[in-house]
Amino acid sequence: MANSNLPRRIIKETQRLLSEPVPGISASPSEDNMRYFNVMILGPTQSPYEGGVFKLELFLPEEYPMAAPKLGRICLDILKDKWSPALQIRTVLLSIQALLSAPNPDDPLSDNVAKHWKTNEAEAVETAKEWTRLYASGA
Repeated sequence: MANSNLPRRIIKETQRLLSEPVPGISASPSEDNMRYFNVMILGPTQSPYEGGVFKLELFLPEEYPMAAPKLGRICLDILKDKWSPALQIRTVLLSIQALLSAPNPDDPLSDNVAKHWKTNEAEAVETAKEWTRLYASGA
C-alpha cells in the first residue's frame, strides 16, 4: 500500500481486510485510489441469495471515519443515522452480508418489494431466488 496520504486507520483496516478476509466477502482497494474498494459478497447459504455473487463499490469519503462509507443504494441503518466512528469497513460488509440473510421489509429501499415480502413472503423469496439466478450468478 503505497499511498502515504491515507490516514493510518484506513491503512490498518485495509491490511486487516486483505490478511484476514471475512468468509464470503472479498474487498480489495483500487490501485488508483486506496479509498475505493471493489467488494464481492457471496449470497449466504440457506438464503434466497445463495449461489449469488453481489458486486459492490465502497468508497471512503475524506471525512471517514467520522462519516460512513459510501455504498450506493443500500438501506442499512449504520450507513445512515446509526453510523459511529467506532465502526469499520469490516463491520459494514458483515452487516450487508447479514442483511442478505435476514432482509428487513420494515426499512426498505423499494416499497413495492417490501409490500410483496410482507403480503406473500414465499412468493417474494422465490422471486429473490430467480433474480439471484438471473442477475447475480457467479458466471
